Amino acid sequence: MAFHPSQAMIARLEEILIRFERLTGELSNPAVINNREQYQKLSKEHSSLEHTTSVYREFKADLENYEQSRVMQDDLSDKEMAELAAEEVKALEPKLELAAEDLRKLLLPKDPNDEKNVLLEVRAGVGGDEAGLFVNDLFRAYQRYADSNRWKVELMSLTENSAGGLKEVIALIEGDGVYSKLKYESGVHRVQRVPKTEASGRIHTSTVTVAVLPEAEDVEIDINPNELRIDVFRAQGAGGQHVNTTDSAVRITHLPTGEVVQCQDERSQLKNKAKAMKVLKSRLLEKAQQDLKNAQTEDRRSQVGAGFRNERIRTYNFPQGRVTDHRIGLTSHNIDDVMTGEFSAFITALNDHYQAEQMKEEGSEF
Repeated sequence: MAFHPSQAMIARLEEILIRFERLTGELSNPAVINNREQYQKLSKEHSSLEHTTSVYREFKADLENYEQSRVMQDDLSDKEMAELAAEEVKALEPKLELAAEDLRKLLLPKDPNDEKNVLLEVRAGVGGDEAGLFVNDLFRAYQRYADSNRWKVELMSLTENSAGGLKEVIALIEGDGVYSKLKYESGVHRVQRVPKTEASGRIHTSTVTVAVLPEAEDVEIDINPNELRIDVFRAQGAGGQHVNTTDSAVRITHLPTGEVVQCQDERSQLKNKAKAMKVLKSRLLEKAQQDLKNAQTEDRRSQVGAGFRNERIRTYNFPQGRVTDHRIGLTSHNIDDVMTGEFSAFITALNDHYQAEQMKEEGSEF
């Protein structure tokens, strides 16, 4: 069967191509270059269209060759050329189908948070000290994944437990498309392994919760200072004599919601306050966005990647050397690689699955 692309898709892609070429011209205009705010705005839009435009240009060239070859294969006056054209048609059809599928995904409505930095929060769940130890292990794995993507990781808050693990850790991760890659990591992560303290070799099951929050921009969350209670206190734990003998730690309570954030990593009270405010804004942004989603469509709760913290999304089974994502049924038997930051297989599969679900739900016209 001959390949026939959707005319609606072609029309939309042509609009994007025209817009991209217009932006390319505008970005070389001295008047735009000298206007920093306008230049940054247009550069961001230009960058967002670049990949789609590149894929479409290749698709467009292949489609033109395909259509020419289809005509030539029916030319009975030159049998040899007709056979070559038929081979070209056969080779191009699957390539065009795959490219069209990629383009349909690229035309899906973008998540407005995809390009944002994130607040990554990892907390111990059930399992006592062993859960705290896995918080440490899992956070280090995310750090290594961030390093492989050349992202910057800034520790915002860290609370230790008595066994050398962590009750919770919060970090800001900055870089290109951080939220787009990490947004489906939210949920309950289960670990099955023999704790170091277990003399009998019995396997324990513990859990940690992961939350991935898009970093809030100042314009998005307006916090009334009169609705905040700010307490300062003496920091506890590692950090040296100065940290432990001054009131440098900060706790901020958002009175309308009861949300509490505290930070004690910095020696400066002002720096701790700034970090705590950043975390608070991101949590309030997440709550506002989740409330909006729930109001718009209750059945979003059943979608892949919803990120609810009471969901068991992944199991790390150390005795069997496997990691399983329960949402998509994907299992890796290289747990050592995963724990050194090799999350790409899961992240790619989850994004592909989510896009497929989105296309079904929205009944794509393409």
